[in-house]
Amino acid sequence: MSLDLSLFERFAKTYNAGQIIFCEYEPGDAFYLIQSGRVKIVKIFGNIEKTIDILKPGEFFGEMALLENAPRSASIVALDDCKLLEFNRSNFEVLMTGNPQMALKLLGLFAKRIYDQKRRFAILTLSDEHARVADVFIMLAEGLEPVEEDPDTGKRMFNHSVADIAHWAGMSPDRCREILNHFQEQSRVSVFQDRIEVTNIHDLTRFVSSRRKLQENQESQG
Repeated sequence: MSLDLSLFERFAKTYNAGQIIFCEYEPGDAFYLIQSGRVKIVKIFGNIEKTIDILKPGEFFGEMALLENAPRSASIVALDDCKLLEFNRSNFEVLMTGNPQMALKLLGLFAKRIYDQKRRFAILTLSDEHARVADVFIMLAEGLEPVEEDPDTGKRMFNHSVADIAHWAGMSPDRCREILNHFQEQSRVSVFQDRIEVTNIHDLTRFVSSRRKLQENQESQG
């Protein structure tokens, strides 16, 4: 995102590594743009705390507080010493009205962020760990151009490590590798050091869909 935010330097705030920036469910009236450092998005599922994503400089978070006037949907914790620009309703309106091109860029980024977060939450709501790993590949495939791999066979190559897949699936790398080894025994994937090939993404889509429906039926009956 290439935006000139020098006029908003006075709204900069700093946080130390490990410091909580805001907590899930608390009210919010500001969003933040990262100038330096990294933060992690954390959400509670049942009694388990899971990391949803890690954000880097140039990315933003907390925008739903302004767009929907809703409580925070997740907690944000500084991974490093961070410098953030804080936008509340007042200075956000100045930013939007003073630069229409910037406003359009931000609105487009907001829309994409909303979709991405909901998609990642959908993965973590799956109780079946095998389905969670499979759904990560489906999510990644949704962002690929169809011409990158053969659309007829459904073969997809992902330039991600086991640790990457584990992060999105909300589990340890060791557990993720166990599941991927199981998939490899079924000839559903081939695991390499720096990439993973899915034999047929359509097969994984059917697998996840069946597990999600089974879970929904069990929840409705329970």
